[in-house]
Order: sequence, then C-alpha cells, then structure tokens
Amino acid sequence: MTPFRIGHGYDVHALGPGLPLWLGGVRVAHTHGCIAHSDGDVLIHALCDALLGAAALGDIGTHFPDTSSEFRNIDSKILLKRTVALLSAQGYAVGNVDCTLCMQRPKIKPYIPAMRKALSEAMDISEEAISIKATTTEHLGFTGREEGVEAHAVALIYRLERKTI
Repeated sequence: MTPFRIGHGYDVHALGPGLPLWLGGVRVAHTHGCIAHSDGDVLIHALCDALLGAAALGDIGTHFPDTSSEFRNIDSKILLKRTVALLSAQGYAVGNVDCTLCMQRPKIKPYIPAMRKALSEAMDISEEAISIKATTTEHLGFTGREEGVEAHAVALIYRLERKTI
C-alpha cells in the first residue's frame, strides 16, 4: 500500500445577510454568513473533502448528508474530528494541509492564527502542519460580487505503522 496519499477538496456557499460567518472553526465578524444546513464553514468542508478524498472514502455529503437532521446547524469542527477518526480507522493520520479561502471581504489575515489553532485542535496535529491563505478575486465572479465564498484544500495523509506482536 502507498504510505502517502494526497487529496483535494473544494466547497462553496452562498452568503446571506445577518447570518454568522464561520471560517476555519472561527467566527469572523461580517454582515453576511454562509447559507447552509450546518454552520456553513466552507473551509472545514473543503478540508474534510480533501482528507476523505486522500483516503478514497468518498466525500463529506456521503458521511454527513445535508438531508440528515443530525447535522442541522452542527459545528463543522465536529465533522472534521469525525473525518479524522474515519481516517484513523483506516490506518491513516494527517500529515499536513494547505487551504485557500476566496472572498472579497472581510480581510481574513487577522483570523488565520485562530483558524490554525482551531483546526490543529480538531485534527490533533501541529499548527505548523496547517497552512491557510486567503485571496480576493479582484471583484470578479460570485466571490468578487460578494455573493458567496469558496475554499480549496489539499491534504497529505500517511499510513500509520502497524505494530506486530
């Protein structure tokens, strides 16, 4: 079996007025938040898909469907913890992750340290293994018009060594 595997994740959510904006496990001050079944944390959703994809375990909708009342308004950090547990059950651990948020505003840079801390705790990995970047789309497309937010994530997982008796 391959000791290292890579996965890519992508997610997008529309923005609506007066909703809380959760990104990377952190509440971000903004006039709009993600319209979603869960808390709408687009960064964590993309990250879950990257991790699940690396292990060939399907996608976030397969494991945490938006048709289930169990996941209504759920904190996405819980979904991330469950995703890491699914990987662990298959003999994998998270190596590192690289995430990119795309939105026109608000500015994300001040929130990145808190996001890295929240993700580190949820995945039980070092903050040094977590990269988060943010970019605008120069007022182009739905993100530039501030209609939504998108996130991309890449994850490296590795097979844990199994102890033999």
